Amino acid sequence: MNLDTRLPLTRERFFPKARRSVAAVREFADGCLDFWYLHDRRAELSLCVSELATNALRHGVPPGRGFRVRMVRDPEARTVRVEVHDSGPGEPRIVPPAPGEPSQRGRGLLLVAALADAWGVEPRRPGKVVWCEFRDGVHASPPPEPGAPGAPCAPPPGEPGTPERRRAAVERMRQLVREGVIDLASGP
Repeated sequence: MNLDTRLPLTRERFFPKARRSVAAVREFADGCLDFWYLHDRRAELSLCVSELATNALRHGVPPGRGFRVRMVRDPEARTVRVEVHDSGPGEPRIVPPAPGEPSQRGRGLLLVAALADAWGVEPRRPGKVVWCEFRDGVHASPPPEPGAPGAPCAPPPGEPGTPERRRAAVERMRQLVREGVIDLASGP
């Protein structure tokens, strides 16, 4: 018997236009990373997928419609790509804050640009695909041994770069807060 034991490299799910969808998108992304045994850069990826989903809900999804999130793993290139497909018009772009302007809105793509290795927008009919990609440090840990506790994968002890990457991401977030790019006091 010839069995293909490779894990799926693409996973996708449709989400309704609802506020609760952002949390559901994060859970979906975390589930994909767990399924693929990926642990590095989880915090950055989770924040970026939240921002892209929020942008789709606020600006891209017409009333009565939803949006699709696709996660693509390329083990050879050691990348994970997040795509958010919506049917709305327009092209997302980073808008720098005007001098003296309160920075409560419009900074999601700035975060994505700061944390992801690449991001962009591609046309589709109807609408667009907004994507971000994470390279380097996207490593899979080996699956747990049969019978071992099946807790979500944690980085193996001594895995190079994992704590440093998390600290760097947290420091970058703090810097963006200090610069006024992110306002933690404002709500959605």
